[in-house]
Amino acid sequence: MLWERKLAQWVKEVRTEADIPVRLKLWNGQHYDFGGFATPRVTLKVNGASALPYLLNPDLSNLGEAYVKGKIDVDGKLTDIIEYAYSLAKDTSSRASAGLLAKLRNFYAHTRAEDKKSVQAHYDVSNDFYKLWLDENMLYSCAYFETGTEDLNTAQLKKLDHILTKIRVQPGQSLLDIGCGWGSLVIRAAEKFGAQCVGVTLSQNQFDLATARVKAAGLENSIEIRLQDYRDVKGTFDRVTSVGMYEHVGRDHLVAYFAKIRDLLTDDGVAMNHGITLSDPDAAETAAGRFIDRYVFPDGDLPHVSRALHAMQGGGLEALDVENLRHHYARTLDFWADNFEARAQEAKALVSDEKFRIWRVYLAGCAYAFRRDDMALYQVVCCKSGRNSPNLPWSRRYMYE
Repeated sequence: MLWERKLAQWVKEVRTEADIPVRLKLWNGQHYDFGGFATPRVTLKVNGASALPYLLNPDLSNLGEAYVKGKIDVDGKLTDIIEYAYSLAKDTSSRASAGLLAKLRNFYAHTRAEDKKSVQAHYDVSNDFYKLWLDENMLYSCAYFETGTEDLNTAQLKKLDHILTKIRVQPGQSLLDIGCGWGSLVIRAAEKFGAQCVGVTLSQNQFDLATARVKAAGLENSIEIRLQDYRDVKGTFDRVTSVGMYEHVGRDHLVAYFAKIRDLLTDDGVAMNHGITLSDPDAAETAAGRFIDRYVFPDGDLPHVSRALHAMQGGGLEALDVENLRHHYARTLDFWADNFEARAQEAKALVSDEKFRIWRVYLAGCAYAFRRDDMALYQVVCCKSGRNSPNLPWSRRYMYE
């Protein structure tokens, strides 16, 4: 049969190029080995002929979709599964499609209604679901491992302190957190640094829990949580933070995004943008990114750091300090993926089988992508362009004292 010949040819190509301990097991009992190993470390089970188009064009997006749709199942250690998926996949980046993707992005205007729908699709899965695998403060962004020996809870608190120390928050200063999540940063800024805070989010679930957490901490006089688009925020603030939010803005809207942050800053104010970037400056996206866009982060858009910095300057902000925390995010995601695996049965009780599969492969896949430098995480401290001084020390030493 034609499909058997095509499948055999694909297996032959993989054996020649990769030679990996993976067994492909078909629905009819037939099997193929992708390497000369006595015992496979991963078994890829094909549940029907409908899976074959995904396998015969095996980029990360197709392999991920086949798994999410239940067309294939995979047995083995999760880290091995992700590693060998990369070995099987073709074309993990998409340079050639950059022009087409740029045109397609123009059709997505990132209106307030569209952005709210996309954010809620991701963050409003359920608060209980996120509690299963995040740290105790529910911080859904890259942690900061000062020594590399910290547990997740400690590293996430150190991330908050690292950010707030970098921008030198002082008692009584006003702070705006764009995309405030479940409120951990503003709570920390008020409790430890004495700031007067506003946190904005588009997620109803995040708004409800953040509001309850502020009340439980007795910080209603220091913190206001708003269900609001950042573009609708008025006034000025001494400090502005944006952690894991600009990924939703869209490359074509980054200049306007940074210009809005500039408008929200006092003349001597300081801002911090903490966000994910692509590591390949010529890639429009990755194949894994196409999967994430479809199933995890609708209409997410990652630029290279050079484009982010260019847009920041175009929006009237000067970058003062740039730090790459790529390795920190790989370690954070390892913690999340391990927590998710450890509480898999509880997760399955909270979400559909498809949603469970999406998040399982997403967390472990992102950890691998950060380790191999497909993506990075940059913290950029900035101020209004053309100012004499943002009232920060001359050296970076203050960040670590």
